[in-house]
Amino acid sequence: MERLVYNRDFVERNFSQQTSLKGVFTLGEQEADTLVKIEATKCEIDKLADDIKNLSTTLQGVDGNGGKKQELYHLEFVYIDRFWLAKQKYDAKLGGGLEGFRANKKLFKDKVLSEALTNNAVLYSLVDLETRAETVFSSTLARSQTIDIIQSQKLLSLEHAPILRKRVIGKEDVDIASIIKKLNNSDWVRQGILYYETNDGICPFCQQKTSNDFSKSLSEYFDETFEQDNAAINALMMDYITESKRIQQQIKSIIDLHSIFIDGEKLESESRLLDSIITTNIQRLARKKKEASQIIELDSLKNVLDEIATLITFANKNINAHNIIVSNIANERKLLTLQIWRFIIEELKNDINDYSNMKKNIAAAISNLEAQLQAKNNDKRIKESELSILERQIISIQPTLDGINRLLASFGFKNFSLAKGNDGKTYKLVRANGSDARDTLSDGERNFVTFLYFYYLLKGSQTENGINVDKTVVFDDPVSSLDSDILSIVSSLIRELFDDMRKNRGTIKQIFIFTHNIYFHKELTFNSRRNRDTPLSDESFWIIKKRNAISFVERYTSNPIKTSYELLWEEVRSERHNNVAIQNTLRRILENYFKLLGGISLDELFMKFEGDDKIKFKALCSWVNDGSHSVFNDDHYTALDDTNVARYLQVFKQIFEKSGQIAHYDMMMDGIV
Repeated sequence: MERLVYNRDFVERNFSQQTSLKGVFTLGEQEADTLVKIEATKCEIDKLADDIKNLSTTLQGVDGNGGKKQELYHLEFVYIDRFWLAKQKYDAKLGGGLEGFRANKKLFKDKVLSEALTNNAVLYSLVDLETRAETVFSSTLARSQTIDIIQSQKLLSLEHAPILRKRVIGKEDVDIASIIKKLNNSDWVRQGILYYETNDGICPFCQQKTSNDFSKSLSEYFDETFEQDNAAINALMMDYITESKRIQQQIKSIIDLHSIFIDGEKLESESRLLDSIITTNIQRLARKKKEASQIIELDSLKNVLDEIATLITFANKNINAHNIIVSNIANERKLLTLQIWRFIIEELKNDINDYSNMKKNIAAAISNLEAQLQAKNNDKRIKESELSILERQIISIQPTLDGINRLLASFGFKNFSLAKGNDGKTYKLVRANGSDARDTLSDGERNFVTFLYFYYLLKGSQTENGINVDKTVVFDDPVSSLDSDILSIVSSLIRELFDDMRKNRGTIKQIFIFTHNIYFHKELTFNSRRNRDTPLSDESFWIIKKRNAISFVERYTSNPIKTSYELLWEEVRSERHNNVAIQNTLRRILENYFKLLGGISLDELFMKFEGDDKIKFKALCSWVNDGSHSVFNDDHYTALDDTNVARYLQVFKQIFEKSGQIAHYDMMMDGIV
């Protein structure tokens, strides 16, 4: 809407800087048919304006924060948070695939919707994705060496050495062989030979001297074949120990790698089992060495070595896969990223579908409303153009000139009037003899004619277009420098504007009045329909106050201005006292009520107090008169804080009590007039 403000700037702009006034164009009354067309076109424009307003409200609410656009905003807000919950759920382990979208909710939501349209990657389980992500997105990613396969064939072949199942005994055709065989003590005899040879042919068991034949029989019994078999047993044992230690050391080295690619726990378990079997087998080989005639069987290491080989083979498979990833890391990261987004959009599938459907419906509604708005605005512009053409057929500045002159004459301003300028589009102020009256007007005359000009400007326009534009009007202290008669005229004219606006006549939609004049305020606000000063449905009352260089605008539920006297009481009733102004407020109340209206001086009131109350009264009078004048001759000063103000307000009340005027105090403090 167009804003028209009547204030000092308006006066200066129109009556001080130019030699002529701009003409105010209004509609004439000669062309009845054209006026009917204008009125009909205005109705159509108003109808279109209402339609536009309703469509706009549906689209974006009354204040621009509602309607379908607010629904769309709320939808975005809700689903941004829902999608973000998925990001937070998987961010810890899959964050590497979400880089670039982890810090912004909207970017993440847009990415989810984009991937939902284009992502066709293979869907993997969360466990698989997390496992691969730990490697692919690792900051320390590097190639790993494969684990050497354990060569166990030699050790396993020793388990089947023939010597283990051979009874190693002496030569059977020697005469001593029969008794050794009968007693089955070949191993016992063989051990005794060592003692026999070191005992100079004396038997280590019976301590008897033996014959040379006996010594010869023993030598022949344990012949070269016997010694070869024993050597084979010793060699077997040494080979078994050497091979087993080699394999054990290799397994220990693999365990010490702590490789993430091998099941370390399982490997350690198999290693302990291997150690146990090897220990048992070595004990059996030691017994075979000691008792060569015994047949022994070793526990096989094949199963445990096969299990260990399987663990190593599987680990190497993982290592090879890992190394392939390292060699092709860029592509692997790209692929895994796609697969991670594929997993997330699968998790959000229902939310994505719901969001897309609701957004589609709301967007369609918005698009439809915007199309209707555009059509309505186009229609409105066409009608406004038609109205402008119709107006130009009959608009004139003459009706405004005639109206202002008529009002000037009716209110006694007959020594000057308004006349058309030479260009036919402006006004000038002239005396009865035709001379220029602009510079010879009094302040009152100047302000009044300025007001009348503004008043008629509200009904028209300073250009040939825009006569029917809706307006917001501000009157900023319009009665300054006007006498009481003119003040009443101005009040009446403004109240006519109120009536026109209430009855929807004309183009004014809202009026603001600012004034310091209590009488003018009462003239404007008088309305027989108002009940005990309660505002009507189309009006509101406000007071602007300044405290500590800060202005406060306060709304009132009833008309706050009755008289200047009650305004003083309003300050006393306020819970937020102005500690600087309250002194003067109390002084003016006491002087107005007691001195001016009651003819009672403060000295007389002083005599009604006794004892300490006199001191309090004296202090109050000194305090309220501090800075202006004092009833008493002694100086008194009190700091202006809330505690002191409260104390003096209590004394102020006691003055009305002591003087028998407490009923007036109570009435004014209750705000009852």
